[in-house]
Amino acid sequence: MSIEKINQAKSEIAATSAYKTITDFFDEGSFCEIDAFAKSGDGFAEAVAGFGTVDGLPVYAFAQNSDICGGAMSKAQAAKLKKVYNLALKTGAPVVGFYDSVGGRLKQGTELLAGCGDVLNSAAVLSGVVPQVSVVLGTCLGTSALNAVSADFVIMSEKAQLSLAVTGENADAKYNAEHGNVSVVAKDTADAIAKAKELVQYLPSNNLNSAPQTFEEEPSGDCGCIVSKVVDGGAKFKLYDDFGDNSKARLAHIGGQVVGIINTKGNSLDCKSASKAAKFVRFCDAFSIPVITFVNCPGFESLGSAAKLTSAYAEATTVKISVVTGKAIGSAYIALAGTGANADVVYALPDAVISPVNVEAAAFIMDPKSMKVPVAKQKEVADKFASENLSAFNAAQNGYVDGITDESELRQTLISALDMLSGKRVSTLAKKHSTI
Repeated sequence: MSIEKINQAKSEIAATSAYKTITDFFDEGSFCEIDAFAKSGDGFAEAVAGFGTVDGLPVYAFAQNSDICGGAMSKAQAAKLKKVYNLALKTGAPVVGFYDSVGGRLKQGTELLAGCGDVLNSAAVLSGVVPQVSVVLGTCLGTSALNAVSADFVIMSEKAQLSLAVTGENADAKYNAEHGNVSVVAKDTADAIAKAKELVQYLPSNNLNSAPQTFEEEPSGDCGCIVSKVVDGGAKFKLYDDFGDNSKARLAHIGGQVVGIINTKGNSLDCKSASKAAKFVRFCDAFSIPVITFVNCPGFESLGSAAKLTSAYAEATTVKISVVTGKAIGSAYIALAGTGANADVVYALPDAVISPVNVEAAAFIMDPKSMKVPVAKQKEVADKFASENLSAFNAAQNGYVDGITDESELRQTLISALDMLSGKRVSTLAKKHSTI
């Protein structure tokens, strides 16, 4: 082929929306395309793929090209995506996929099925080895939806035209966020790309490397919640905010180091809140990101999800630090801060309450005479009993809390603990995986 025809082909590809998406994602001039001239039928393959850098970090990416046959999956596109996954496996770099496809080229029959199976298998093999991020910009159906949701994090644009679904129902960004399928909802394509670029900055290249370090930055002066008061610059990357209201999942920096944060909000953990926390803890553990848990929780609402969350904490060998900020009652204390969580260190704020049962029940059981008062006064009496008998100081005296720290000193306490635990190594039993 003459150089003129090659340049013409390059120009045709560069004029597509997918090429613009992927070059907007990468640092300017860093994108190197893979299989640029791969054919699918009479035209080019329905995806752009390659590698480059994002703020200097190496990343692989692919973007389904809706300008070519609607981005329909084909054996040629599947081969392209499989090559991206294989290269990421060999070199240990994250994979970001941009999805916008009307479905598949059904006329290819079993060849299409085999190609789709190869893509799903490649993504599954890569899980836990390098981080995977999906960015849904348009229609994402069937096998593409399966592949997208199997990533560690899913960013979805509100402008996505139809749906992210296996069966073809109109499941928009709001629906998927409320069902836990989408980690982050973006306003539009530009916002989705920006959020993907930001997220990559918190992720290690692979499970053998540490997440990128940054310069330590003091929290901003207008901090609100306790998390904002301890993280660098008060900044954090929010995840799954529309799924489960009683726990929050965040990625942030403390002392320049990337950490995963679970913050319970004072209510019992419902099924969604517990499931979200379990999924996030497992991700952090897979990539050795320290987990800091702020515990203010009276218990669980769902036995099944409670078991999953307890298992996630108990099985995790990454650095685990728990801070009791309010009430840690019964199973919530055991699972999130106590022996069940197998936390490395546990801190508590001075006014924290740690009890085997709720405060009123504890008072009735341990000091029944004091509770022989009118019902209207029982809470007041129970709270007084808790401050005297179920305090953080009592727990520390009995070895259930490693330290009591004031809120103003908590940030430095966490930085010191992270530094001390940075060399943590844990050998586990020889098994494939747990079954909980």
